[in-house]
This record gives sequence, C-alpha cells and structure tokens, in this order.
Amino acid sequence: MTVEGYKLGKIVIEGKTKKVYDVDGHPHEVILVSKDRITAGDGAKAHDLKGKAAISNETNAKVFALLNAVGLKTSFIKSVGETAFLAKKCEMVPIEWVTRRLATGSFLKRNPGVPEGFRFYPPLQETFFKDDANHDPQWSEQQIIAANFKLNGLTITRHEVDMMRRTSIAVFEVLEKAWAVRNCALIDMKIEFGVDSSGELLVSDIIDSDSWRLWPSGDKRLMKDKQVYRNLSNVTDQDLETIKSNFKWISDQLDYFLTPTESLAVILMGSQSDEEHCRKIQKSCEALGLPSELRITSAHKGTEETLKILAEYEGCGRDVVLIAVAGRSNGLGPVLSGNTVLPVINCPPVNSSNINQDIWSSLNVPSGLGCTTVAYPEAAALAAVQIHALHDHLLWSRLRIKALNTFVSLKKSDKSISRK
Repeated sequence: MTVEGYKLGKIVIEGKTKKVYDVDGHPHEVILVSKDRITAGDGAKAHDLKGKAAISNETNAKVFALLNAVGLKTSFIKSVGETAFLAKKCEMVPIEWVTRRLATGSFLKRNPGVPEGFRFYPPLQETFFKDDANHDPQWSEQQIIAANFKLNGLTITRHEVDMMRRTSIAVFEVLEKAWAVRNCALIDMKIEFGVDSSGELLVSDIIDSDSWRLWPSGDKRLMKDKQVYRNLSNVTDQDLETIKSNFKWISDQLDYFLTPTESLAVILMGSQSDEEHCRKIQKSCEALGLPSELRITSAHKGTEETLKILAEYEGCGRDVVLIAVAGRSNGLGPVLSGNTVLPVINCPPVNSSNINQDIWSSLNVPSGLGCTTVAYPEAAALAAVQIHALHDHLLWSRLRIKALNTFVSLKKSDKSISRK
C-alpha cells in the first residue's frame, strides 16, 4: 500500500486506535495511520466511528505544528494523506505522562478528600506504566529510573526522567495558553516520549482528542473531549455523532493557534552609525518570532519627526514595543516615553570606553518617565518579547520552550560529565 508516494512496509505495532508502519526506503521514519475507532476503559468499551480517523489526524497535525513552531523537539514530520502522518521512528518509553491543572477524573478516586476543581500551581505531573492488562498502574519517578529502560542506545536515567517531566509540563502550558485564546480550559492531558535512531528523546505518538480534557469557558458541563464517551452507559448512534461533532469542533478551534502575530518591536536609532547594534537586536527579536522594524530619528535634532514616527506606530493597529538606541545624551528614549503609553526600552550602543556615561544617560531620566534600560541587544529583544508575551500566546510559548531547551541542554551536559 502507498500513501502519498510513501510505500508502507511491515506493521511495527498496532494499537486500539492506530497502526504504525515501516516506510520502504526510509529506515528512520514510520507512518502512523489512525483508525475510525473510539475506545475507553483500556479497550473494554469500543465503537466504530466513521470519520474519526481523519479528524484525529487533522487534530494531531495542528497540535504538533504548534509545538514544532515554538521550538519543541518532536517526532512529527508531516501529514501524509487524510488519516496518516509521517514521523521519526522511535522506540517508545512505556510511560504515559499526565499533567493536570484541575483535580478531576481518576485523580479524585485516588485522592479522596480533594474537591473537584482543586487547582494545581504549578501543574501536577503524574506517570503511569503502559500496561492495559493491569489498567496502566501509576508509577513513581523511582520506579521509572529503576526499570532501566534502554531505547535506541539511550538508557533512561534520572536525567531523562527530569527532562521528560519538565517537557510534559511545558507542553501542557503551551497548549493551555493556546486554548485560553479560544476561551477554553485545558484541564489535563497525557503525552508520550520516544527515542529516535540518533538517541534523541522526543515528544512522540499522537496528541488528539483522546489525549486531553477540554472545558469551554471552564465549564465541565460543556466538555468536548472523550470524557463525553466515557460517561455514556448506553451509546447510541446519535451519541456517536455528537462525539464526532465535538472532535471536529476541537480540530476547527486549532486553526486559530498559529495565526500571524500582531506584535511588533520598533527599533529606533539616533544615527545610522548605530545600525550594527540595532541589527543585533532585530536578529534576537526575530529568533523568538517577534517581527521588528528599524527606524532612524534624532530626538534632539529632529524632535518633530520623532513624534510623527511615534504617532504612526500608535495608530498602526498593532501591539508595539519601542526600543530606543542612542548614546551620549540619550534624549530618544525619554522623549518617546514622555509622549506615549507604549513601552519603551533603552539599549544604548555602549562599549568599554563609554559604558558608564551612556548607561547613566539612559538611567537618569526626568521624573514621570517609565522607560527601562538594558545594556545588551539580546536583553532588549527578550524584554520586548516578554512584554508582548503577556497577550501573545505564541511568543509566551517560545520563551517557555527556550527555557526548557536550556534546561535540557544543561541536563545533557551534566549527564555527560557526571556519568550518572
């Protein structure tokens, strides 16, 4: 069988709702094909649901597109056909990583006395060993480490457990932020990890409407996820159509997760001689997904023009942060700050010969002005992105994943040098 030019090889594994195939000519890749099947209770309850496979594949592709776009390492490559997608071939860690924002479902049964809706700060993380026969028992961190899983040459140690735990929470928070844009609360979700042929630990498998609880407007009565199916004691054809409609609603909402940002950083320099410094700020902004523009204006020599440029961005209809680049007597940042409610960040082009004077010029501003000052281009970009991240879920997510990737890098380095 061929799917969009990819010839399917042998079945690697078949689950309740999907089949995984080798791909001829692509030894390090697989194709996951979803089934028109819905199950609950470790397969004890199951129904055919025509059209579910296509919706599941569409949902999964949109979720992983978001995760990949914000810098997370995943096994997902691309959709291939209506019900299948191409992914890096991984040996799977046999653990489900469940992250919870609110207490509900099985957590309440295992923790009597905790009221439904109890909110976890930070999100609560739980792990379950994948074993349908024993109903996926909960495992501790110590049990995972003691299992000594070896996958594609990688031994799962305390370092990998720390990385997976931190990553699972970051994935939840990224999707929680995105769902909040649609006025929908992500209550809890599960993900899995795999190790690819190069020994890289990746978020893997499928993330679709079987993977989470979603409550529109934070109201459990409006739930759209598979819990609707779990709650049914007698499943009718109309019930199945309602469930499919819910799943399609979820997939449609995901279209809003990767819309182009309206956020903008405007980098204003007092002289073209500062362009190199400004280009460094711009490069750092764009590395985090924040669009930027460069302008040249002198608050001292061309105050009227500076105010015209300011008015242009105040009226452009976008969310704007201003970054002022001016040395010596820095009038640019204070003039901007005194004539706008837009955030202003000073980043003077300092060097070892002028750092004290130029930094002081940007710090010692008149009363009533709120511009802030940083010394380095990357810091100016990060400050601008953090301001925008208050209302822009994509920028927030890129910052969160940037921090995660730094953590993972340090963990790998520590493991390499400690050999533990």
